[in-house]
Amino acid sequence: MSKHSAPDAGQPQPQTKLDITFPAQVDRIAVVIEKVVALARQLHGETEQEQEIALALTEALANAIKHGSKNDPSLEVQCKVIAEGSALTIIVRDSGPGFDPASVASPLESAGLSADHGRGLYMIRQLMDEVRFEQRGAEIRMTKRF
Repeated sequence: MSKHSAPDAGQPQPQTKLDITFPAQVDRIAVVIEKVVALARQLHGETEQEQEIALALTEALANAIKHGSKNDPSLEVQCKVIAEGSALTIIVRDSGPGFDPASVASPLESAGLSADHGRGLYMIRQLMDEVRFEQRGAEIRMTKRF
């Protein structure tokens, strides 16, 4: 048995605090947002970051339903929230094939300025502290630090 403690001893370990799977229907978004914001408030108190989380999560869930699941209620979307110290990571996963986030035009460039869509990923990146895509784009991981 080693006399040395693990490198992360004393550090808070990530804990799944919420795991919701629901049919890919837009009318389910509000309930998920309420639960995630309530959890953020419970863990970190009331902050203005709740609005940022709510907006970023709304966009991520809407994208998962509309683009990933093609508005098909027989498909499911998952929203998972993991707490680690002063950070909250929100994972949204759909059952679609994914996409290449780099292929989405910036709404700040000429092609994106006049488009009637395509601002969601930009907003998510502005509102959250860290954004990563996994599973070929079928999963987005968004982290907010408090």
